[in-house]
Amino acid sequence: MNKFAKTVLAVALMGGSMTAVAQKDPDVGGAPMYPSKTIVENAVNSPIHKTLVAAVKAAGLVDTLNGAGPFTVFAPTDDAFAKLPAGTVDTLVKPENKATLTKILTYHVVPGKISSKELAKMIKKGNGMASLKTVEGGTLTAKMSGSIIMLTDEKGGTSTITTADVFQKNGVIHVVDTVLMPN
Repeated sequence: MNKFAKTVLAVALMGGSMTAVAQKDPDVGGAPMYPSKTIVENAVNSPIHKTLVAAVKAAGLVDTLNGAGPFTVFAPTDDAFAKLPAGTVDTLVKPENKATLTKILTYHVVPGKISSKELAKMIKKGNGMASLKTVEGGTLTAKMSGSIIMLTDEKGGTSTITTADVFQKNGVIHVVDTVLMPN
């Protein structure tokens, strides 16, 4: 008997339905996310990632993040970008600042598909912290605060994963509440 058949049988024996065991990505900002879509395809539909999507487009990273990956993306919300000093986002999306914008955005991307469960295991194995090498080349440090995963950037800033494990066709998104900054 295959795994699916065993699951159906177990659910039936418990008097439940298959909807009880169906895995579904969490909604982001009230919008459904689909594991059959790419990171960019889902991000475009998120009402709380308009700034991130505009920045990804301005940096020319759409094709990359639509690629095979897999990628783990720590995706700052619009509110996270709003925490930056006034005018920062408007300045970063200007063509002459494309290199700086690309550096900041790729600092939010780690190669591979790392779930929150795997990240928690990495933190435990690392005696309370895990170092993550970003696509930009820098390092993010992950730590636990109770059951919450916190990220620390190279400048000492911290960000909290507010929605974890939004699985995509080419990776996973973890929504974060603060923009992370590389050195």
